Amino acid sequence: MEEKRDKYPRKEKKDVIYGLHPVLEAIKSEQELNKILIQKGIEKEHFRELKEILAGKDYNIQYVPIQKLNKLTSGNHQGVIAFVTPIEYQNIETLVDQWVEKEQKVNILILDRITDVRNFGAIARSAECQGVDAILIPSKGSALVSSDAVRTSSGALSRIPVCKTDDLKNTLFYIQQSGIRLIACTEKSSLPLQDINLRGSVGIIMGSEENGITSDLINLSDVKTKIPMHGEIQSLNVSVATGIILYEKMRQEKG
Repeated sequence: MEEKRDKYPRKEKKDVIYGLHPVLEAIKSEQELNKILIQKGIEKEHFRELKEILAGKDYNIQYVPIQKLNKLTSGNHQGVIAFVTPIEYQNIETLVDQWVEKEQKVNILILDRITDVRNFGAIARSAECQGVDAILIPSKGSALVSSDAVRTSSGALSRIPVCKTDDLKNTLFYIQQSGIRLIACTEKSSLPLQDINLRGSVGIIMGSEENGITSDLINLSDVKTKIPMHGEIQSLNVSVATGIILYEKMRQEKG
């Protein structure tokens, strides 16, 4: 039975590559890819070359129903779609080593599972305005750095180094051992933001709106703080909360 398509043709996304051969070429040319979607139950023989070229490579690969692929493109995707990142990710360990060698004071923004693209873009915009040196995200479970995210950030994601890591906890331990204090912004803290010292080199950790910062990262952090609130909701949008703590960091440095 032929898969029913939408009545109205959709506008193709600029950061999507579809079709077996275009995706193969993107991988062979080592183009930066956010993730690859492959149709569940696809004929294995048809994907032999793709499977061989992906072997040993660290791509974010998901197997999805054909319906999801059809929603992403009206073209002949042949059971495979790849998302291209409009930026070049950088290595956080390399950057940290450079900063330590230069004895540079740094401000790293660590985003633990921020999945909303608009929040991600808004956070990056605040980060660029308030002197963040790098943004660190997990490779999985985080919003993609897509053209939509870059647009929402008003281009900030093209100006700030963005780094991905497969193991956020281990990477944060490396950052911490390099002399950079980890500050976790969490409602589980009893220490208000205005009472902590944000001066010097810090890594500020912000968590998802649904679950906050994972307990492992909270336990690893040097300082835990919360933003004081007086309303009944007692919950801020993560992009707003990030803007507040980054402003407080900037205020203390200039004070």
